[in-house]
Amino acid sequence: MTGMDAREVLEKLAAGEIGIDMAERLLRLDYVERIGNHTVFDMSRECRSGIPEVVYAEGKTPEKAGEIVERVIAKRGMLVLSRASEKYHDEVVRRIGEDGVMYRPEARMIVIDRRGCVQEHIGKIGVLTAGTSDIPVAEEAATIAEVMGCTVIRGYDVGVAGIHRLLDPLKDMIRQDVACVVVVAGMEGALPSVVAGMVGVPVIGVPTSIGYGLGAGGMGALTTMLQSCAPGLVVVNIDNGFNAGATAALIAKMKHGKK
Repeated sequence: MTGMDAREVLEKLAAGEIGIDMAERLLRLDYVERIGNHTVFDMSRECRSGIPEVVYAEGKTPEKAGEIVERVIAKRGMLVLSRASEKYHDEVVRRIGEDGVMYRPEARMIVIDRRGCVQEHIGKIGVLTAGTSDIPVAEEAATIAEVMGCTVIRGYDVGVAGIHRLLDPLKDMIRQDVACVVVVAGMEGALPSVVAGMVGVPVIGVPTSIGYGLGAGGMGALTTMLQSCAPGLVVVNIDNGFNAGATAALIAKMKHGKK
């Protein structure tokens, strides 16, 4: 009796199908999965936090990432790889086949979903970018939010250099009652402050490493966002679309009373 998450174990315990000793054993088995001599995989993260465990592919060989996928997907129906290129996708497909494997090249993410059920809808979020160069980071945020059950409303290339471009997508997001807006910007990073001053929901600013000169590497955008005078704006690290999207999805989940 393996491959159950904590909720399934507790349901079987409540139904009298297993005893307390068996439940304890199963829960202990479910904590981590040791993979080779290189990875200790957290099998219970999604149950604890609501955020799926994500394999950060960058810095791992495709073979090592593929080995992790092969071991985990045998016990879990869902797994995500971030910062993954096509060669990682090819290795995953070689090991486990194409069923349920989706590659999002712009987001640099691979989503493997073999749960065999429809994801519960947990609400809507908005994702905006200042420029087209910011889209990969925005798509990373949008993809993880969608994996967690959000509908994502996108509005790209609406930065302060042409502020009139912002109005229509922002109105649409407000009209559709988004729970949160993720705003991705490089260069001077002014857009999140503007958006935070126009909406009544939390805004998550994501500075990107797009830019050059004094603000190179995203430091200019980061310091601008951190010094914002607009309340309701919080900021994640440079290029951290994943954290922004996951946090936005948790906010949407709370708004809709989901556990």
